[in-house]
Parts: sequence; C-alpha cells; structure tokens
Amino acid sequence: MKIAFTVAGTDMSAAIDPRFGRCFGFLIYNLDDDTFAMHENKNREAAHGAGIQSAESLVRSGAQAVITGQCGPKAFQVLRTAGIKIFATTATGVADALTLYRQGRLPEISAPHAQGRGR
Repeated sequence: MKIAFTVAGTDMSAAIDPRFGRCFGFLIYNLDDDTFAMHENKNREAAHGAGIQSAESLVRSGAQAVITGQCGPKAFQVLRTAGIKIFATTATGVADALTLYRQGRLPEISAPHAQGRGR
C-alpha cells in the first residue's frame, strides 16, 4: 500500500506541510517494502485550482491514502472519488505521522476542512 504525505522537504526527515494543494511535494511511502519516492508538487504555484490539480496528480501516483493537515473541498472530492483515504495529522514530521498511522491513531477525514488531532 502506498501512502502520500504532504511535505515541506524531500526525505523521511521532512516536515509535514499542513496544506494539501500548496504543499512543496508528496512523499509516497510504500508500506509493502518500506521504500519511498518524492514527487514535487508542480501545482503549488498555480493561480487557482492548485488543490484539484494536486489531487489529480496524486491519483496518478497510485497512492491509496494521503496524510495531511487539511484538504479543501474540491481536492477532497477528487481524492474520495478515486477511493483515496484522507487522514489528518498535526504531527510535525513524516516519521511521526507514519508511526501514528501504523498505530491507527490518525483520524480519517470524512468531510472537507475537517481537521484531526493525530499527534
């Protein structure tokens, strides 16, 4: 299973970027073999539609879940339609957020703009 993290850096020590559509990039972590790949978010500077375009890019990446701070309504709809689960976190880094996910301590976002308290 592949999980995407919205990040402000380029590796497992990267900080979580709480913004979905305007994050620096997506770190795609593969739970099956404990590897990751970095995908720069080329839509972060878009004048409008950054959330939708970022969500469409994430769908193409093959991720089955995304961990972020918050997700706007249009990006939320694209992700949910594609069957991608969205989890909220307030963790500061990828490693912490991954640990919380594995422990089942991250809330799934069931509506746009909903924010969880996974730490």
